[in-house]
Amino acid sequence: MVVKKWLMRTAWAYFALFYVVSCKEEVTQKENEAAVVAEKSAADVVAHGKYLVEIMGCHDCHSPKRMGANGPELIPELMLSGYPADRPIVKMDSKLLKQGFAMLYPDLTAGAGPWGMSFAGNLTPDESGIGSWTRDQFKKALTEGKLKGLDTGRTLLPTMPWVNFKSLKEDDITAIFEYLKSVKPVKNVVPAPIPPDQI
Repeated sequence: MVVKKWLMRTAWAYFALFYVVSCKEEVTQKENEAAVVAEKSAADVVAHGKYLVEIMGCHDCHSPKRMGANGPELIPELMLSGYPADRPIVKMDSKLLKQGFAMLYPDLTAGAGPWGMSFAGNLTPDESGIGSWTRDQFKKALTEGKLKGLDTGRTLLPTMPWVNFKSLKEDDITAIFEYLKSVKPVKNVVPAPIPPDQI
């Protein structure tokens, strides 16, 4: 009888130990799976942001280019860094601008028109770009056209088509912001706009 009780207790002890270990393994496995899903989700958000930046034409103006065999090509190390600060500013034909014409630099990083001359901003996560911006600032700049995403900022100048982005979904804004925060930072302080009477 004593042996039988001992065997029963031992069996229950092994069963309890097996149950605890299997539960712990199950919890650990679920935690690992959750971490993989979260990591995949973050990677998916950035990938979606990259896709949006490409199809929305952000590179058209914000990425400096060089002439290649088939025309302008992105300069990878300057991607999304805006008008290069070390580039000379070309004198535009003010007579044409006063008649309502607009002119663009060959790589589209700067443009001039009746509004004056404007330069594509640095969208990289460097401090000279959007490095210190919050997501809310980014949203305000992108959907409300406010400089640096500040309520007190002036309206973004042409050729930035911010009015086209007023209806962007929150998830898309987040994806673009997360992608831009993931690219290589490039130190590039873009020149301030030039008023029409100074061109």
